[in-house]
Amino acid sequence: MKRLENKIAVITGGNSGIGLATAKDFIAEGAKVIITGRNATALNAALKELGSNAQGIALDVANSGQWKQFGEQLKALTPKVDVLFVNAGIAKFSPIEATTEELFDEQFNVNVKGAYFSIQQVLPLMPEGSSIVLNTSINASIGMANASVYSATKAAVLTLIRTLSAELLSRKIRVNAVSPGPVTTPLHSAGKRGVSEEQSQQVDESIVRQIPLGRFGRPEEIAKAVTFFASDDSSFILGAELIVDGGMATL
Repeated sequence: MKRLENKIAVITGGNSGIGLATAKDFIAEGAKVIITGRNATALNAALKELGSNAQGIALDVANSGQWKQFGEQLKALTPKVDVLFVNAGIAKFSPIEATTEELFDEQFNVNVKGAYFSIQQVLPLMPEGSSIVLNTSINASIGMANASVYSATKAAVLTLIRTLSAELLSRKIRVNAVSPGPVTTPLHSAGKRGVSEEQSQQVDESIVRQIPLGRFGRPEEIAKAVTFFASDDSSFILGAELIVDGGMATL
């Protein structure tokens, strides 16, 4: 029997990168998935790639006006959600002297408020024994120049694995986190970083020198860790963080 047989999973930000790779792995393990994405074109392309075991809901997690609508659309699609992977997020880097209030608010609105209220909307559909997995980052624990805002958002999300584990204990809903290191996703592209291709390549080369395994991770490698937390293989684990970073934060 597959590890997620007959399970229904929701993945926020499931149209690309780690979210899309996780959707594929969940489906391979027997689950049906519902992914969200704020870009309708990218969302539809991902759904076409995932096939008949996937459905989608357009959602900008930073838009508070869409949270309730998301919850209602989700209820219309499924009577239950066994797994929630809170993955939608952004990363923008800036030295503190150059950080604007707009950049600060944008990242907290997506990475923290978006994550928190996504969970709030899905929780009513989660039965006993469900699993919530948060996508955080090693930046929550390491010191990296120009990452103060991004790191603060991920540290805030990381606290939820313990506070929500305690709060949801009576419902036997487990909350855990996967903290990736650098991964080859659109998040690390020149466009997302707001720099030239040459500058982006220089950043990548600098990062790789800090990773003991000597390379970026692959989305599929992070997906395997998420599937572990989503499945009964981790049934005795809650409030835990699994670092998946090629040794960058630990060696």
